[in-house]
Amino acid sequence: MLLSEVETTKKILFVCVENAGRSQMAEAFAKAYGTTRIEAASAGTMPSNEVNPIVVRVMQEKGIDLSVKKPKLITNQMVQEADVIIVMGCSADGFCPAPLLDKVVDWGIEDPKGKPIEKVREIRDEIERKVRMLIDGSV
Repeated sequence: MLLSEVETTKKILFVCVENAGRSQMAEAFAKAYGTTRIEAASAGTMPSNEVNPIVVRVMQEKGIDLSVKKPKLITNQMVQEADVIIVMGCSADGFCPAPLLDKVVDWGIEDPKGKPIEKVREIRDEIERKVRMLIDGSV
């Protein structure tokens, strides 16, 4: 078997400001669907104290429990170890991707903070679709 034929696991880091909504959902979907192809993590530049309760609720509707998750602060080590960094569309205040542009992708996803549950469901479904495409190699 040629080395190029060996499929390696990609380390994906999902980043947003508070790590309380979008990036948590993306990490959870990636862990649920990409177990053999993706090693996922998420972090924020200014982490919240907790995951958004409405995000927890809409993810429970998909059978994923985020109630025990805690927002994390992004570290240099996380950035260096990631093969791909996906910024969720919030410009990730405090995170300057300039030196890493070859591995940063911006998904441009609306922030669920302060939105009604119907809108948070739409955001969740968009993230789920993008994560599935990422795993399939379409992104």
